[in-house]
Amino acid sequence: MPTRKSPRKGSLQYWPRKRANKFLPSVNWKAINSGKFLKGFICYKAGMSSALVKDETPNSMTKNKKIVIPVTILECPPIKVFSVRFYKNNKVSKEILGSNLDKELKKKIKLPKAKERSLENIKEYDDVRILVYSQSKKTGIKKAPDLSEIGLTGRIDEKINFVKDNLGKEISIFDFFEKGQLIDLRGLTKGKGFSGPVKRFGITLKSSKSEKGRRRPGSLGPWHPARVTFRVPQAGQLGMFTRVIYNNKILDIGKAENQFQNIKNYGKIKTNYIIVSGSIQGPAKRQLLITAPLRESKKQFKKNFKFLEIIK
Repeated sequence: MPTRKSPRKGSLQYWPRKRANKFLPSVNWKAINSGKFLKGFICYKAGMSSALVKDETPNSMTKNKKIVIPVTILECPPIKVFSVRFYKNNKVSKEILGSNLDKELKKKIKLPKAKERSLENIKEYDDVRILVYSQSKKTGIKKAPDLSEIGLTGRIDEKINFVKDNLGKEISIFDFFEKGQLIDLRGLTKGKGFSGPVKRFGITLKSSKSEKGRRRPGSLGPWHPARVTFRVPQAGQLGMFTRVIYNNKILDIGKAENQFQNIKNYGKIKTNYIIVSGSIQGPAKRQLLITAPLRESKKQFKKNFKFLEIIK
């Protein structure tokens, strides 16, 4: 009888399987070349629903018909510039604090007492990025804001002019993302805690008469090397992993006017919102990072849905 073989359990693309250090992940902003001035934005997941849309996709089997698709509602309160970072050789050479900072930032970080605020005398830099924080107090879900570094598009002088125009002001999502655009969403998945190897890696249950448990691996490895390798599927942390959902279509974008109320585990949307097709990682109230698409796909880009209404 030939030796039984099976593919390894669990992708090595995500390793080690442990909780992420922070909720909003770092992004390689150099790789993202699209976007309107701002390459990203902070948002909060409100929940999922079903939407009635009219399919206007060319060559679609449901063209010009009304169909129901799953959607995710995201609340996008305004953001503010916390600081401006000047990069030289991929390292921060200078950082200038913004103006009119909110007092809620003290709950998140320790604010410096004094810092240079002039943008005119900075020399020798090859990139400019901004550190922004969300106006989460306007959503009602929490007071402490979330901070994240956001990349800018354009030439160096255009980036400096953008920073000068928006320093100390509230920045709205309407100025950078629009209806029908593709976006990527970065954030953490739901946390599931300590899980066994069957749920964590998808190994097969052993027979009912097997000893020492059905929901565990049959062998931890050979005698030599005399250790358990990392390739053995074992119990451990599941969830709270950083993941990216690519090429989500924005179906609708607008300002909340009492149309989204009593959302399960979230409540009422009080600020701006966007509705994207499909599902997004994380539970309700999870902070997410919207970014311009890293790699647009033709299949997703040519989809054209005319948003009609949310089905409750």
